[in-house]
Amino acid sequence: MKKSIASLLVLLSLAFFFPTIAMATDYPIKVGEKLANGVANAVTGVVEIPKTMMITGRNKGATYGMTAGFFIGIVHTLGRSLTGALDIATFLVPTTPIVNPAYIWDDFNRETTYTAWRMR
Repeated sequence: MKKSIASLLVLLSLAFFFPTIAMATDYPIKVGEKLANGVANAVTGVVEIPKTMMITGRNKGATYGMTAGFFIGIVHTLGRSLTGALDIATFLVPTTPIVNPAYIWDDFNRETTYTAWRMR
């Protein structure tokens, strides 16, 4: 009787710890990816200005791209750089990137958008 209770307790404790072990093995990778994403976005945020000018110029004309695209690019520069700094400050909490595309060089011909944080 005592042996069966002990084996049941061991089985329940193993079932409790296995999912946390599986999640813990991915944690360093997720944290490293978030830190790298934050550093890259904080450093390359300035590239949003010419990127947005090109995209806006293609869609609405060169004059609009050079004027309005420049100011929209400044807003995206601030957005990408500040979300990168936020990712650096909170890299120990693995979340998805706020800025989309995650890196400036991913899908360079798509305008930058922002989403809510979600846990990975």
